[in-house]
Amino acid sequence: MLGIAYDGTDFSGWARQPGRRTVCAVVEDTLSMILRHDVRLTVAGRTDAGVHASGQVAHTDLPFAPELNRLARALPADVRVHSLSEAPRGFDARFSAVRRHYAYRLCDVQWAADPLRRHDTVTWPRRLDVDAMNEASAFLLGLNDFVAFCRRREGATTIRDLQRLSWRRDGDVVTAFVSADAFCHSMVRSLVGALLAVGEGRKPVEWPASLLTARTRPSTITVAPAHGLTLTGVDYPPPDQLAARAEQTRAVREHP
Repeated sequence: MLGIAYDGTDFSGWARQPGRRTVCAVVEDTLSMILRHDVRLTVAGRTDAGVHASGQVAHTDLPFAPELNRLARALPADVRVHSLSEAPRGFDARFSAVRRHYAYRLCDVQWAADPLRRHDTVTWPRRLDVDAMNEASAFLLGLNDFVAFCRRREGATTIRDLQRLSWRRDGDVVTAFVSADAFCHSMVRSLVGALLAVGEGRKPVEWPASLLTARTRPSTITVAPAHGLTLTGVDYPPPDQLAARAEQTRAVREHP
């Protein structure tokens, strides 16, 4: 069981892609080199190009566990395996998870943007009404079909249980906290994009929730920039419930 963090700026996302630098390829290839053993990872959530992670989780079968210091020396500076432990019986990084947590960070005063946070904070050109965004977010919570906020993938369900969607202002920095049982492709960034339209006053607070009745993805939703998004954590059930959770999730994901 691996805990992984990375700066997604120079990665083309998590998943392996021919001819592209990806987090999965870098970590797998580094582990394979150190262990002299072919390593393939199963990850909790595949992030898109430019998206970061502080709490990514993966699992694999290893002949033995490498020392974290040795692994750190072999990995590039923009990715780290910060924990490595034996997984409980029945554990699956993807299917055993009960929820994923993301944070989306913006600064809505251009001159106040911190250049040291430019890789994980979007500089937004207009002041945002956080109260209106929180009001609109509340209407989106619960079990819904989020097809309007997803890039559809063949054979994949778009029904998700959105458990948290809230906004907090700290001076000129605005952060969205988003948690769900799982997320479909570009869902968090699409939700953020819709709510930014509310925060700017271009759309009423009822508008994002009205899109839940859509059967296709509307062209009116703007996907927020990738670099503001960070996967911050993944929750799992107690060890004696891991296998049952994985079986339940596979049934939902593979047979929508």
